[in-house]
Amino acid sequence: MTIHPAKLVLADGTVFEGEAIGVYPESGIATGEVVFNTVMAGYQEVITDPSYAGQIITFTYPHIGNYGVTDLDNESRGTFCRGVVVRDLARRRSNWRSTADLSSLLETQGIPGIAGVDTRQLTRHIRDAGAMPAAFGTADEVALKNAAAAEPETTGVDMVATVTCDEPYSVPFSGGGEAPRSIVAIDFGIKSNIVRNLSHFGSVEVVPASTSANDILARNPSGVFLSNGPGDPEPVDYAQEAIKAMLGEVPIFGICLGHQLLSLALGAKTFKLPFGHHGGNHPVKRLSNSHTEITSQNHNYCVDCGGVQGIELTHVNLNDDTVEGIRSTEVPAFSVQYHPEASPGPHDSNYLFQSFADLMDGHK
Repeated sequence: MTIHPAKLVLADGTVFEGEAIGVYPESGIATGEVVFNTVMAGYQEVITDPSYAGQIITFTYPHIGNYGVTDLDNESRGTFCRGVVVRDLARRRSNWRSTADLSSLLETQGIPGIAGVDTRQLTRHIRDAGAMPAAFGTADEVALKNAAAAEPETTGVDMVATVTCDEPYSVPFSGGGEAPRSIVAIDFGIKSNIVRNLSHFGSVEVVPASTSANDILARNPSGVFLSNGPGDPEPVDYAQEAIKAMLGEVPIFGICLGHQLLSLALGAKTFKLPFGHHGGNHPVKRLSNSHTEITSQNHNYCVDCGGVQGIELTHVNLNDDTVEGIRSTEVPAFSVQYHPEASPGPHDSNYLFQSFADLMDGHK
């Protein structure tokens, strides 16, 4: 196999050497915002998560691709990340479920990547300097530096519009028979496993992010779900307005970006974290019973709800004390910053889907 040397150049000029994997544009340059993810398994689910739109994913676990890939584990209809960075890309897959190797996924999805990188050093650098734009590829170092310097940050950009579905679609109640509830899920970049979890509690209709409150309420849902998604919640103002119009009309449950959008609609603020939370082992304290949940997370922005009337803090991140969950004390609405559906990650927080079902039943 021919090895093509490649380089990763951060916006601050830091250079990492490796070898090209996946598929590059003709220019030999790919760009995006570099973040790191600490999962030890679940690389396919991470790569196919729409929340990574605009980002280059660095996997901190050194050996990636050893169990291959299967279409059954895709978390969306395609891929939206800008690329992947790994230390060691497995040359052979070993798992009875796999139908192809990771290299094939990168090639079929047109994802560029770079292997052989000292990802420990890169992660330490991002942790200290913060997530930042970068360029990587087979082009010369000067061209890569210029591309990295020209790459814009994601702040203030509506990334949701690049990942949401074009038309509504329905998923039937997985329990068979008549659905006990009807759920409308707003797609800000929804993961497949979220839809599967929701379908355990009723029929699900997934609608585009731009769907109006009137259109959603006209469907007479038992509840409305606000999905995960990429980027800065501030410019997704159309969703905030729709959520405001639905508050008190129907029970609402939000995850990740949906949590941030609900919080903004309730009067809170959001801010960007230095390097975000990306991984499957973040400890979160549930304040109602002081239990600790190990959670799956993927977000660059965070909620500040301090001093806002009508919002109760429900969950806190034990690593940095950031807000991980809130509920409204005035209307039936709650949300969490992390991913209770996991995929990949632990299932400690899966009870939240039942909590949503209970909230819908109590609102009848």
